[in-house]
Amino acid sequence: MDINPMLSDELVSRLEQKIPDMAKGAIKAAYINTLAAGLSVMEIRNGMLVETMADGQHKVIRAAKPKHKVASDMIIKVRRFS
Repeated sequence: MDINPMLSDELVSRLEQKIPDMAKGAIKAAYINTLAAGLSVMEIRNGMLVETMADGQHKVIRAAKPKHKVASDMIIKVRRFS
């Protein structure tokens, strides 16, 4: 009995097609869990950087800048929008 059978190319392709949906679900779960824990979430809404609080309030921080690459360990400093 083979415990570690090789995956066929077809099976790998089908599994890879599920990755975007799985990632979308994980992001949504993280968003909901963060708000449920009483924390806030930063997000882009209508071209603005917005802080969403656990109580449902939205606070505009500033206009969103164009996309740029960020390293996973990079710290982003955000200035408040007045």
